[in-house]
Amino acid sequence: MSRDDIAAFFDMDKTVLSKSSGMLYTQHLFHTGQIGWWEMLLVLWSMVKYKLALVDWPRVVQRFMERVRGQQEMDILAEARRWFHELIVPHIAPLAVERMAWHREQGHHVALLSASTPYVVGLLAEYLGLADNYICTRLEVINGVFTGRIVQPLCYAEGKVYWAETYARERGVNLDRSFFYTDSVSDMPMLQRVGCPVVVNPDYRLKRYARQRGWPVETFY
Repeated sequence: MSRDDIAAFFDMDKTVLSKSSGMLYTQHLFHTGQIGWWEMLLVLWSMVKYKLALVDWPRVVQRFMERVRGQQEMDILAEARRWFHELIVPHIAPLAVERMAWHREQGHHVALLSASTPYVVGLLAEYLGLADNYICTRLEVINGVFTGRIVQPLCYAEGKVYWAETYARERGVNLDRSFFYTDSVSDMPMLQRVGCPVVVNPDYRLKRYARQRGWPVETFY
């Protein structure tokens, strides 16, 4: 039986990474004086709600858009490249990388599937040798400038299913035979969409769901 129609999708934050890239970036902004205590606390609260699938993620992304509207995309990417190796690389989970390598050996497609933006997800995919095999929240850019709008739907919750199905159609992938690795209960739609859901480092709520459904529960870090 051919294996080239199978994909292994990996969530990024708290799955491939042992930390939240959003939190790491916020700490970077705080330590470099670009945001103050109040904005830092708002992000911390948003991270708590995200973990519990209670956050209004479009609103969180829109706040980010307000920061970058009118800026050059190349400037944001250049800034991201400056802090990527210092902030992100140390938190890559070795066991996640090993699992990706195993899937590649099996002839599976391997891709990142994240609610974050290309300015982290794309850099991580590049670092891991995944080329353009990543799916994430896209920000509208016209003539190299951020418009302040988001390419819909957001790659979050049901939006992840939409973009994964698009990826699958383009590459001849059968999602009913494919894998998805994640730590987040907000990814329940995608966990239910694939044939081989895998829960990684979950909190109690997601662990309980996984056990009820007989899904594997693994530890990457």
